[in-house]
Amino acid sequence: MALFAIVIALLLEQVRPLAAGNLATVGLRHWVRAVGQNVDAGGVSHGWLAWTLAVVAPALAAAAVGRLLDWLVGWPLALAWTVWMLYLTLGFRQFSHHFTGIRDALEAGDDARARQLLARWQQVDVSALPRSDVARRVIEHSVLAAHSHVFGVLLWFCLSAMLGLGPAGAVLFRNAEFARRYWPHKARTGQQPVSPALVSAAQQAWQAVNWLPARATALGMAMVGSFEEAIEVWRNHAHRFADGNDGVVLAATAGALGVRLGDNALKAPSAVEGDGPLGTTLAAAAQPLPGDAPSPAHFSQVIGLLWRMVALWLLLLVLLTLARVVG
Repeated sequence: MALFAIVIALLLEQVRPLAAGNLATVGLRHWVRAVGQNVDAGGVSHGWLAWTLAVVAPALAAAAVGRLLDWLVGWPLALAWTVWMLYLTLGFRQFSHHFTGIRDALEAGDDARARQLLARWQQVDVSALPRSDVARRVIEHSVLAAHSHVFGVLLWFCLSAMLGLGPAGAVLFRNAEFARRYWPHKARTGQQPVSPALVSAAQQAWQAVNWLPARATALGMAMVGSFEEAIEVWRNHAHRFADGNDGVVLAATAGALGVRLGDNALKAPSAVEGDGPLGTTLAAAAQPLPGDAPSPAHFSQVIGLLWRMVALWLLLLVLLTLARVVG
């Protein structure tokens, strides 16, 4: 049933993309805000309690509804519920319009428009970025968005489905990703009182939740791209990124595509650990990642890589389904 649910959800998302201001997203935002306001009292235990209520509780509720529908009505309605949960949490079209708009602007030579769209997408000032850095950031953000909206969701959904929890894993992963962005943003802007303990809990929980999916995505990138180069860059350069999980994904992608990524996300040379002499370590850390300078010409390669990843996932699920049926 998991394979059918994924295929139906992906097809439905391509035909009718989820609107940006949909009720599910608005409801999640209100829920996370309410939990933070009513539970966050500043202590470490309060932070973890708030995160559990905001992220884990909806995931368990999704699993409970699926099991209840299966028990009361039967598997067709349970399948429909799973498809609906995947439709809300899984899909390229939730971010691909940003990628498409920037790509079209760069291909038309309208760099100013491309910077404007990138700034709107990432809520940062990129007015001074050269064209190659705009292309690099677009590739980086698109790959990480594909990981958080598609491949990480797929892994957690498959894990929860194997445990009989239905779409709980998909809901858990997406909610954890939302919480680690939402609470730090509110703390920075001062729009909502958020304690450092709650911000820390959300960030630590996301690192734990995302540890296995990041490495699964990196391995998939290597399998559908240039395998040896992806593994080499992953092994030798992933630790140089400020975010360890993002570093694994971006390093493997850089090697798989042969493109240089992560220049602005790398740690300062003094913060990079190494086994060699200090001078050698710092010199190596100061070097950019290997690969060609990013350009709009790489965008089509990124799209091809991501769709090959989807095909790989579906092939693995088909094989697992066949093995289960035969066994």
